Amino acid sequence: MQVSENNLLQNEGKVKGWIIGISVVIPVAVAVLLFMPSKLDLGSDWVYFLPHLNAVINTAATVALVAGLLFIKRGNIPYHQASMSVAFGLGAIFLVSYVIYHAAAESTTFGGEGAIRGFYYFLLLTHIVLAAVALFPILFAYYYGYTDQRVKHRKVVKYAYPIWLYVTITGVIVYLMVSPYYTH
Repeated sequence: MQVSENNLLQNEGKVKGWIIGISVVIPVAVAVLLFMPSKLDLGSDWVYFLPHLNAVINTAATVALVAGLLFIKRGNIPYHQASMSVAFGLGAIFLVSYVIYHAAAESTTFGGEGAIRGFYYFLLLTHIVLAAVALFPILFAYYYGYTDQRVKHRKVVKYAYPIWLYVTITGVIVYLMVSPYYTH
């Protein structure tokens, strides 16, 4: 069912407000969880499995993002939409898992030395900064795609897609580099 242009414009203001709110609240909440003085006791050590799960989720999201790009380049809009919806859903699952882990567990310190340490912290810093700002253009890109506003969708995707892809790829690389230093 096609959404009427008038109805779409009325709702777009509300949607933009939600997107902006979510794009601010989530990074702030994650920062609070990362730096809170004491962690939540969630009952056992099960949370220490979550970084491994998160790496699998990020890998799958990367595959979905690349597939989405390939599908749209071939003009296959339904498969593009499906791939991007999978990536979006995986991102949401990742976020919940990430928040649970960091609410309950201390962050692991990277133990590498020399040039690899600098490389790790460069990847980590760029990953964190871009992950914090990625939600804003990703949510707009998804909304514009979902509502078939293709001109707006293409404009936002020029920024959202490379940021999102970088964040998913560097998330896996950072995990692989820090995983030997996990204590659980």
